[in-house]
Amino acid sequence: MSDALNYLVKARPEAMTAYLKFLKETGKSLDPKTRALITVITKVATQTENGFRQYLVRALQTGCTPNEVLDAILHAFPALGLTKIVWAIDILLEMDIPEFRPEYLGAETRWHEVMPANKVPDGQVAYTAVGERNLFIYREGDKINVYDSRCPHQTTNIPHLALEGMKLTCPKHQWAFDIKTGKCVEKGNRPLKRFETKVENGHLYARW
Repeated sequence: MSDALNYLVKARPEAMTAYLKFLKETGKSLDPKTRALITVITKVATQTENGFRQYLVRALQTGCTPNEVLDAILHAFPALGLTKIVWAIDILLEMDIPEFRPEYLGAETRWHEVMPANKVPDGQVAYTAVGERNLFIYREGDKINVYDSRCPHQTTNIPHLALEGMKLTCPKHQWAFDIKTGKCVEKGNRPLKRFETKVENGHLYARW
């Protein structure tokens, strides 16, 4: 939750408990994707930038495609109006999520060559760029995890310098992650995005 909501929960616990319960109850009959898309539209309607950034990412994590997100926003045009839609798209462009780029909309996932597998020593972390993506890579024996460098909170691109030992901390809101597992260990509650991987002919590949 935001600092403002955390404050209200502490200052007016009875009212906020009832309000949050109301929101949960009213969404019970909705599947996760529909609920996520409605929340995104709500954040556009109220022009809540941090909320829009956060729930846009959540919509993708629930399985919504970029095309579904765009269609939901555009379909709400009669209620939102063009000004609010342009406001939302400006923020979306600033977030620079690769999947929303026109050339990738609706494109099939494919394998990308990352680096020679022997360039990731056992028990160590490597950092590299493949096209428009920056990646953190951790190896433990034959298992290699490849993570998107973007924070799952608001897609902030976490720099290599934010890694201390095996702890990766996003500089924007201090979400921290265990690079061995990708699990969020401080502040937040969602893991780093991990890509499917394979090793062929001594080269590491990741799929997105």
